[in-house]
Amino acid sequence: MAESPLTLLRAHARYAPWNARGLAGHVSALVDVAGFRPTNASARAAPSARAIRFYVANKLLDRPDGLGTSATYNYRHFLQLLAIKIRQREGMSLDTIRTEMRELTGDALERRLAQSLATVLVTAAPATAAHDEDRPAIWRRVAIAEGIELHVRDDSPIAHEDSVVTLREALRTALGRVDVR
Repeated sequence: MAESPLTLLRAHARYAPWNARGLAGHVSALVDVAGFRPTNASARAAPSARAIRFYVANKLLDRPDGLGTSATYNYRHFLQLLAIKIRQREGMSLDTIRTEMRELTGDALERRLAQSLATVLVTAAPATAAHDEDRPAIWRRVAIAEGIELHVRDDSPIAHEDSVVTLREALRTALGRVDVR
């Protein structure tokens, strides 16, 4: 029996908590798979850790747990960021989105997103549904640098090829700033 879009959306909660980059990557992968056509440059831009901090400062996203690099984001933040990026791609301004977000309870926001993403959630159900414990997990190995690799489980939303490439390049950039003597 097929699961409802709401149940499939809720399956993303198991990936929480995220740091800012992880949340941005997770939402970016889902929005890209959904295929919403951006209406302008800000809508086209993938969310980033910097954008998340901007959204928090401008009261579009709730404050995270913790501060600085130890800040963590939960399922509610995931829903809020997902709503922001979808509404931006629909042509809404951040002021309009902020007003809408104030008027929506968590349940209403979740239902609205499930309805907006119904087709993609049901189509991508194997990638977003809870991992089947009877079936062995399939992991992808992504080379980052000499002696360093990233393992990504295939049923993770971040396993989308563009997201893996973005993550690999971000890790390579971060490693370039680290003195590994």
